[in-house]
Amino acid sequence: MATRKEKDACDLLDADHREVKAMFKEYDEISGSKSKASMQRKQELAEQICTALKVHTQIEEEIFYPAVRAAIRDGDMMDEASIEHDSAKQLIEKIESSEPGEEKFDSYVKVLGEYIDHHVKEERTEMFPKARAARGLDLMQLREELEARKAELMGEEELV
Repeated sequence: MATRKEKDACDLLDADHREVKAMFKEYDEISGSKSKASMQRKQELAEQICTALKVHTQIEEEIFYPAVRAAIRDGDMMDEASIEHDSAKQLIEKIESSEPGEEKFDSYVKVLGEYIDHHVKEERTEMFPKARAARGLDLMQLREELEARKAELMGEEELV
């Protein structure tokens, strides 16, 4: 029986992408509702989305992006990814400083989801293929570093 290829750093990051995409989808399904249960679920989902994205962006910025930047030498692509992270962080701050029922809350979450969709598409179609093709970039070792840092951050109460 054939064994499945071991997961690399790109696979780990893409699993995060799929996880947060599912949360955005669930949020979108209830975004128009004003019921008490929906408002509570929106708050829970928004918190989960923000936490997941803060951890994800931090491990990318601390570990993945510097390694990829050095290996592929495509500064423009890496700069664009960092700027996209900055935009996402600004929306996360707006979401965290407001609550469901406030005028723009659903819109903040929706726009964040759109930003993330765009960012994920670029990582999947541009960055990950270049990273996998790069010589000297150990994506298996990077996966281990990403997993360890992610576990550490998930255990912290407040993210940097």
